[in-house]
Amino acid sequence: MSAGSGDARRKSILKVLSGADGPVSGSSLAESCGVSRQVVVTDVALLRSQGARIVSTNRGYVLLADKSPLRPTRLFKCRHTAKQTADELTCMVDLGACVEDVFVNHRVYGVVSSELGIFSRRDVERFMGELASGVSAPLLEVTSGYHFHHVSAPSEEVLDEVERALAERGYLAELTEYEAASFQ
Repeated sequence: MSAGSGDARRKSILKVLSGADGPVSGSSLAESCGVSRQVVVTDVALLRSQGARIVSTNRGYVLLADKSPLRPTRLFKCRHTAKQTADELTCMVDLGACVEDVFVNHRVYGVVSSELGIFSRRDVERFMGELASGVSAPLLEVTSGYHFHHVSAPSEEVLDEVERALAERGYLAELTEYEAASFQ
């Protein structure tokens, strides 16, 4: 498939997801479409904006059946040090939330993002282990600690609890009008 045919590629992604028995990784979708994983992330975001019921899990993407309830999702802007990352993530998953992604809005590079799908303390430990064993730094280090998470939960009440807990720890930063409009 041509990497430049976005509409055809997005139709292919929907077809793969609708025929899958379980989650399909972004890497697998990227390979089958002949594009990078980041292109798949962008395509999934476009499909979601068009009404596709695609959710991210820690094992990949899932296309929900029409009757499946979507989990409420909220955007949080956070700021803290790299050393506080595990505490931030644990705070959210302990309340029953899933940290779907992380992204920064860099003034030169634009939006740089990564799917996370962190549901549990085990996921937090795995993620922190990957950071510790690599030569890469957390995204927040390129934006003076500022970063964003889309967080899903079983209810709006859980998302309210997450918001309070992040604020109590001093991790919550105020969204600008531009950010609220652009990144929801």
